[in-house]
Amino acid sequence: MKEIILIFQVLVSISLVIVILLQQRGTGVGAAFGGGGAVYRSKRGVEKLLYYTTIILGIIFAALALSFILII
Repeated sequence: MKEIILIFQVLVSISLVIVILLQQRGTGVGAAFGGGGAVYRSKRGVEKLLYYTTIILGIIFAALALSFILII
């Protein structure tokens, strides 16, 4: 059982890294130091799908990590 959870956790973590890297970057390094503009926009289409996929994969990753700890 531990091996199955570990395999799923590796697959979810790889998917999570890929989805995070696919997301559109912000305004760059300047935004980290307060230089970002005050432009607010809503997420649409693929950007919204990637955002929700990231949240779901993060929750699945945390649940798998907790279940792995509880099985040991």
